[in-house]
Amino acid sequence: MKTRFAPSPTGPLHLGHAYSALRAHELAEDMGGKFILRIEDIDQGRSRKEWEALIHEDLRWLGLSWEAPVLRQSGRRDAYRAALDSLWQRGLLYVCTCNRRDVLSAASAPNEGEPLGGPDGIVYPGTCRSKPRTHTAMPDGVALRLNMSSALKQFGMKRSGLWKAAPESGTFRAFLETGRGPNGETGIIHASHEHLVDNIGDVVLARRGFGTSYHLSVVVDDAFQNITHVVRGEDLFDATLIHVLLQHLLGLETPTYMHHGLLRDEVGNRLAKRHDSMAISSYRKAGTTPADIRSLVGL
Repeated sequence: MKTRFAPSPTGPLHLGHAYSALRAHELAEDMGGKFILRIEDIDQGRSRKEWEALIHEDLRWLGLSWEAPVLRQSGRRDAYRAALDSLWQRGLLYVCTCNRRDVLSAASAPNEGEPLGGPDGIVYPGTCRSKPRTHTAMPDGVALRLNMSSALKQFGMKRSGLWKAAPESGTFRAFLETGRGPNGETGIIHASHEHLVDNIGDVVLARRGFGTSYHLSVVVDDAFQNITHVVRGEDLFDATLIHVLLQHLLGLETPTYMHHGLLRDEVGNRLAKRHDSMAISSYRKAGTTPADIRSLVGL
């Protein structure tokens, strides 16, 4: 078995990162498996070498070790393009020319009601979905969206059908860990056709200037690195549905997913990179020990 921790070098690691990384590392140790580090630096505009170096420094200070060399997504663009081209040739992608303001305006139209929020923000209202294709080959330098309804048809999921675990086929192996019980309550992830279409929608699989997106690159790289178990926060619950769908469409193995609860501050806000006071490096400078960090995150 193999787990991974895959941060983006766009800021310092915080306690929430430490919790997730330690959980993944300990899972690998407990099961006699391997733990790897991956740097998700597809956003070259925000990624910084100094943040990447600090990630390595913080994780080593916490006592984590991993295989070398470390994969960096910025060197994997050909693999992402090949996956996108496969989906394009099957008619599952379309070019989107909308910017964030366009999406907000269309989703907020009087006849649309209150805009719905999904894993990528406001659920895309489908403005560009019906536009005729002007390219036979997949174009470069444009935003590409997944046609969710068409993708579900190829997945074999009928409208009003329930998508749930199928252990006998291995199609879907995903678990939700709420963390509310002493040992963590668990359950099977399931979703309806309507949920994926209406509450997740046509997600972006290639961003303008990036050549890929988080959803596409993480799926391709997990398969490339033979990741068998993914430890992530419950905020990525709906993203897991997207990833399992993409794995099916691309003929890739689906890992077992474990979603843990999120660490929050004293007023209940989720810890994030913008909360610099919670950065692991800040704790290190203050004389905190790795054992103190483990205690702070409840390990």
